[in-house]
Order: sequence, then C-alpha cells, then structure tokens
Amino acid sequence: MPHHPIPVGVLGATGAVGQRFIALLAHHPWFRLTDLLASERSAGKRYGEAVNWVLDTPLPPHIAEMPVKLGQPGGITAQILFSALPTDEAAELEPQLAAAGHYIFSNASAHRMEPDVPLVVTEINPDHLELVRVQQARRGWEGFIVCNANCTATHLVGALHPLHLAFGVERVFVATLQAASGAGYPGVPSLDLIDNILPHSYGEEEKVQTEPLKIMGTLSDGAVRPAPLQISAHCHRVPVIDGHYEAVSVALRSPATREDVLTAFRCYRRLPQELGLPSAPDPAVVVMEATNRPQPRLDRMAGNGMATVVGRIRPCNLFDWRFSLLGHNTIRGAAGGSILNAEFMVHQGLITA
Repeated sequence: MPHHPIPVGVLGATGAVGQRFIALLAHHPWFRLTDLLASERSAGKRYGEAVNWVLDTPLPPHIAEMPVKLGQPGGITAQILFSALPTDEAAELEPQLAAAGHYIFSNASAHRMEPDVPLVVTEINPDHLELVRVQQARRGWEGFIVCNANCTATHLVGALHPLHLAFGVERVFVATLQAASGAGYPGVPSLDLIDNILPHSYGEEEKVQTEPLKIMGTLSDGAVRPAPLQISAHCHRVPVIDGHYEAVSVALRSPATREDVLTAFRCYRRLPQELGLPSAPDPAVVVMEATNRPQPRLDRMAGNGMATVVGRIRPCNLFDWRFSLLGHNTIRGAAGGSILNAEFMVHQGLITA
C-alpha cells in the first residue's frame, strides 16, 4: 500500500527542516523523492552543491546528485509537496501551488489558523481533513493545503489528548525549554544561547496557547469549534540541540488517580498505529517511570523521533496532575508530522497521486 512509490517533492529543500524531510523521505516505502525545490540561488545546481547539510545522518548519495529545481508553479513533477518554507514565503507560494493542483503538506505557520485549512496531528483529529473539500470548494482549487502544528504544540497535544479522552482537560499550565534547532540553521547566535536561556519573543506562546484548541476541537458543518480548554504557556529557548522539553500541569474534569493517568497514557493507541502507517510511532506516548527521565539526549529519538515521551507524573498543588514531556522538534514536531498526515490521506484514499 500503495502499489507503486508516489512521487513527492520538498519545498525549501536546502533549509534545516527541508533536510529533515529529505532524510525521512530518502528511503520511504511509499514515497519517491522527485523534486527538490528551492530559490533561484540554488536552482540548477546539484543538491550536494547547493546544500550545507547540517544533520548528523549522512546525505544520501543519490539525493546529492539530484538537481535542484525552482520552487514555482510549472515544471514540478510531483503532485504531493512537503513544505519547509519560511512563513512569509509559504504565505505567498503555498496557495499558488495549491491552486495549480498540488497537494501541500505544510510545516509553515502561515495558514494553520485559517478556518478552512486542516491543522492536523494524525492521532488526534484526522477527521478534520474533511476541511480539504471545504477549502477546495471555497477557493476553487484542484489542490489543497494541510498543515501540521507548531513543534511545541504537537507534543503538548500528544500528551494532553489521552488525558482529554479519559477525563477531560480543562486548564493547562506549560513551561517549555525548547531546543536550538527549533530556530533553524544557523538559528540563535552561539553567544546568545551558550550559558543562557532566552525567553521567546516572537509569537511562540500564542501558537502553543491557540493551536491545541483547534487541533482538539470538534468539526461540525464544515468548521472547527475550538476545544473548551485554557492554556497558559511560558516558552524559552535553551542550549540543547534537538528535543523540546515541557513541564505541564493539568486540571481535569473528572477525578483520576496516578494509576488512572498512567493507564490513559499507556493504552493510548489511535488510527495511525492501528493502520500500521510507516511513520507512526507505536506506542505514540512513551511512559518513563525513572524520576530523572525524560532527558533530551537520552530520549528524543523514542519511536524514531515520532513519539511523545512523558515522565515525572505526580500530584499538582495548583491543579490535579503535573508531568514532564519531551519530543523531537524537527522530526515529529516538523517534517515527520507532515509525512504522517500524507501517509494517512494516501491510505484512506483521500488522495491519489
């Protein structure tokens, strides 16, 4: 499933998230990379010449020899495109490509909160993909845009959703310690981040407070009704390469013991796991009992970087329960989240390409 590899492309292929897309797609069982798309500065070069490869895994030799194409409508082979574009470029280019018939799976924030754009974490709200038909009808597009969430919000909802299903979540307090790679490459200057912690100053807290409400909301009559929960977020950048860490306190609608909370996490298994999608982590939530875990260096690659890791589950003096969570920000929180959304749509026959 499918019978033949499906051609796919990557927009913003030379950037840090674009590289992560390429690493995950280079040997994907369902998808075949045909289009590496970038700006005029890189177009026409071999990918190995155009890119400053920053991942700790080697650049696959067959990818290095591929030509870089201009990321504009016309001349693109693949119908499915994974977007690692910066926000301002995504705001302009993604709608043009969707209008031209391409299926855009975007990691950018430009369109996430638009009413007819699905904002999807595949375990939680795959039913929101029905918005694609609303989007196409309203905009007259052959293609579409589907977004994955902010990297921090992705792992936050990954831990909240099991609790919400079991007990209902009413209020959330979260303080985040976010990895340097979340700022791209070269990202934050080293003399700003070494021996330091940087409070976020450019809208991160707003994303963490609002995106989960859409993701965990209810789809009705072609629109999403936001989930009735309140989130207070305090976001910080720390000198860690990969892996966002979050300290979370939750107020639940129904009482729960610690064993109840553990069971909710451990029994959480959703459609991507049941369908055996190639990128789906199983389990989606990894529970750690050790009092000094999770830790980014030890645990960020849980589920090949696609799982959310929770630990330090204990009573909260202000709300009901508190815990720590960790997730890989550029795998599940970025490229891997988009790829899993595309896998689901292919499996369900929602797209063919």
